[in-house]
Amino acid sequence: MTDGLLTAAAGLTGVAPGFSGGALRVGVDLGTASCVLVALDAGTDEPVWVDSEPSGALRDGVVVDFAAATATVRRLRTRFEAAFGSTVDNAAVGYPPCIPVGDARACGYVCEAAGFLDVVLVDEVTAAQRTLAVRDGVVVDVGGGSTGVGVFRGGRLVALDDRPGGGHHLDLILAGALGLSISDAEETKRLRPTEALPILVPGLQRVAESVRAMTGAAADLPLHLAGGALMIPGAGDVLAKYLERKVMTYPHALLITPIGIARSAP
Repeated sequence: MTDGLLTAAAGLTGVAPGFSGGALRVGVDLGTASCVLVALDAGTDEPVWVDSEPSGALRDGVVVDFAAATATVRRLRTRFEAAFGSTVDNAAVGYPPCIPVGDARACGYVCEAAGFLDVVLVDEVTAAQRTLAVRDGVVVDVGGGSTGVGVFRGGRLVALDDRPGGGHHLDLILAGALGLSISDAEETKRLRPTEALPILVPGLQRVAESVRAMTGAAADLPLHLAGGALMIPGAGDVLAKYLERKVMTYPHALLITPIGIARSAP
């Protein structure tokens, strides 16, 4: 069911066919590599709008360019409201778990500056869980700058942690190995994954070590990978072999957290 939801969301190029109007719930994932806005039908929790733009306004979950982040969210909000012909004042925004409270609040201030009046904060791992509905497992959200994990038993969050290291660090490895710019390395990772994967194995193992360190008391539970950083065919297999654990991967995993953020909206 999750796979179908993500595939449908990824295929949206405008307002979802069949949407007949009604209340909407909006989520904003500021992200390190890209900023994503998702709107859900409040009655069904199904995505009816997905839009994104490249973003360099965050680093390791911290807003480093407030003006650029605000401008990006404002453009996404403007396009969204033009498509639906209405104004939405409420939204949820995600932040990496375990960052300082002030840094988390800055994510909310970005959305407020972009025109949202009532903004709810939700950590990205909890948001991912609201899409995946994992009862007994470890949700691993690998973003551009950090890796967050949440341990769930019986559907309840029992541990939450976050460590530096994510997609940007993989880009650095690829850029150094191939003599590319960071942006070209990111493009190579996405468009030529078969070439990129062998070079990125040490970086993926570093992510795996972070996951091991953060889930020592949950070695019996499978891992569920969210986030766009590990959307490389074979990346899940590298982690599974290295950690000797079951690893679940999902198509269009970069949408798992934004959809969950929208499900957290008021």
